[in-house]
Amino acid sequence: MFKALVTENAGGTIITSVAEMDEARLPPGTVTVAVEYSTVNYKDGLVCTGAGGLVKQYPHVPGIDFAGTVIKSADPKYQVGDKVILTGWRVGEVRWGGLGQKAVVDGDWLVPLPAHLTTRQAMAIGTAGLTAMLAVMTLEAQDLTPKSGEVLVTGAAGGVGSVATAILAKRGYQVIASTGRADAHDYLKSLGAATVIDRSAFSEPAKRPLEGERWAACVDSVGGNTLARVLAQSKYGGSVAAVGLAGGSKLETTVIPFLLRGVKLLGIDSVMCPLPRRVEAWGRMQSDLPLDRLEAMTVTVRLDEVPRLAAEILKGQVRGRVVVDVNRSL
Repeated sequence: MFKALVTENAGGTIITSVAEMDEARLPPGTVTVAVEYSTVNYKDGLVCTGAGGLVKQYPHVPGIDFAGTVIKSADPKYQVGDKVILTGWRVGEVRWGGLGQKAVVDGDWLVPLPAHLTTRQAMAIGTAGLTAMLAVMTLEAQDLTPKSGEVLVTGAAGGVGSVATAILAKRGYQVIASTGRADAHDYLKSLGAATVIDRSAFSEPAKRPLEGERWAACVDSVGGNTLARVLAQSKYGGSVAAVGLAGGSKLETTVIPFLLRGVKLLGIDSVMCPLPRRVEAWGRMQSDLPLDRLEAMTVTVRLDEVPRLAAEILKGQVRGRVVVDVNRSL
């Protein structure tokens, strides 16, 4: 038996709580992991509340990422005692996830824990941090350098935005952080933001297809009208890495920024990202992510605190990163 956060569908009402589960109910897979830490992400909020319609079969164990120790393996790449990380591959959505003390997955989905990280630090990074790193890597592949100009991070107080701000600042960029939370300004400056601006600057639809050039690049986790305004304000040859849709999935814009300024809109996906690129991104965490700033943006909670946080993260009320210690006493 093991403890897990379990989501049930009770006649159309989604209920999520901690329960005892039999190991025999775990899904098939090649590697069994004793989970040490998981996280709370936006998708976990959707799954725990039923808001996203992501889960097709109940009962379900959410948790789109986890880190822990291999306790059983039929995969030659992993031995008992190995420390591993899992992010993405729709684990926690269509398959039982990491918000429990045990998880079974395909060995091809795992990444070895980098030697410089603990399992807790790996989950402080988690899917959000991996996505942020992939965004920075993609922008720099478009020739972005600190000399290019200001780099905007929208939704900067969230998980992806917080890590992106810290990474970009560590790499020498002038980071402009956008947030709707007045209480997050000092927090974002502590992560390295040079300036913090209110998200209302992007709330109104643009009156023209092109606005004044300002942003050399942007990591955008908001989408919707914010993304449209950022595209219109991007400098010639600028790039925007789209990583989320907290402000909506509909994008009303024109092709003018792409045609007249050569602006590039770059989609970032961490869920099905190929293993070599994942390994590269995790490897760069050592040089590009200041662990002291990572610690400053991270809180650790118990399994039974996740349902409350799941509702809060959907309302944009969770700042930074939330690590779940699945073994902490309930």
